[in-house]
Amino acid sequence: MSNATTAAKQPIFDAGDVGNQAQGFVTASIAWVQAYWLQILIAVGIGAAIVVALHAARRFGSKLCQRPRALNGWGMVVGKAIARTGNFFIVMLAAKLVSGYSAAPGEVATTINFLFTVAAVFQAAVWVREIILGAIEHRTQSEHYSGEALLSAMGLIRLLVTFVVFAVALVVVLDNLGVNVTGLVAGLGVGGIAIGLAAQGIFADLFAALAIIFDRPFRRGDSISYDTASGSVEAIGLKSTRIRGIDGEERVISNKNLLNKEILNNTQRNHRRAKFIIGVTYSTPPEVCSRIPAMLKEIVEANDKIFTRAGFTGFGASSLDFEVQFDSKGPDYASFYDGRTAVGIAILKRFNDEKIEIAFPTQVNMMAAPDGSVVMPYPETARPKSEGVTA
Repeated sequence: MSNATTAAKQPIFDAGDVGNQAQGFVTASIAWVQAYWLQILIAVGIGAAIVVALHAARRFGSKLCQRPRALNGWGMVVGKAIARTGNFFIVMLAAKLVSGYSAAPGEVATTINFLFTVAAVFQAAVWVREIILGAIEHRTQSEHYSGEALLSAMGLIRLLVTFVVFAVALVVVLDNLGVNVTGLVAGLGVGGIAIGLAAQGIFADLFAALAIIFDRPFRRGDSISYDTASGSVEAIGLKSTRIRGIDGEERVISNKNLLNKEILNNTQRNHRRAKFIIGVTYSTPPEVCSRIPAMLKEIVEANDKIFTRAGFTGFGASSLDFEVQFDSKGPDYASFYDGRTAVGIAILKRFNDEKIEIAFPTQVNMMAAPDGSVVMPYPETARPKSEGVTA
């Protein structure tokens, strides 16, 4: 290993040389004050002004916390992070900014740089933690997501975020001190993997709950459908979501399994569509059939529904088939249901008035003699005179 590499691995402070370094630091500081006292006084004044300005910024952040509606709530998140700015960071930032102007000696500059690095790294960790937790709390405090389960989950989330953020900060500080952090990082990685494997089910549902909060595929009170089930969302918890089924039952499904399914949010519909397939008898005249689509359109519009389309769809086994589609505004199922009933009854009444017969399935069974000839379904003596008998 080269000398440069060996030097890079040496810590800044060697335990055996602490006394010599402290004596050198004091000697250099006294000489520096005697030689640059005027610049030091000016730097102290500037540093004091910087400290006052940073304290004013911190007070401004505290005021933002008292106005939850500022910037749609995000101002409170940022203000809370600013309000957590520490005095040690403020002082070291001011010292770092003015140390160059006051021509600080190498020992003093090195000490300021070291303390500023420690203060800046841990202050950044505090800001990141507050922003992450504030963003999560901002979402969970919505009336659609509030609940004891999610609020209690904040304790676990706060613990995990704090551990991760400050673990990273500690590694950064130790690396700046010249400590070999490879083993520490590897140990943290192995420990994290072990914890993750042991509680992967809990973490999967926890992250799924956070995905529901941030992505908002549905909210509490929404009517949703998934697989073959439907219901109204009653509670979104840390591990599971509770849905009240249309038959009154309570369905409990884990957040992870629920998000793996295709979810239909019926509350977010902008309309509901209904469709009727109507078959008329083959004896209906063609000119009457050509008027049926226009009749259907008139009926739909007369019932204050949005007409989509109507027309002939095909030749059925025992009917001429027509189809009509129409929409009902909004997601309300009761209004849609009543409107569909009204349109259906109006179609039946109009067809009765127009003497249009609605077809129903019919079937004619023919019998055959042993030689394969058709056996008439009535006796020969009862054959109608119109058919006649050829001699």
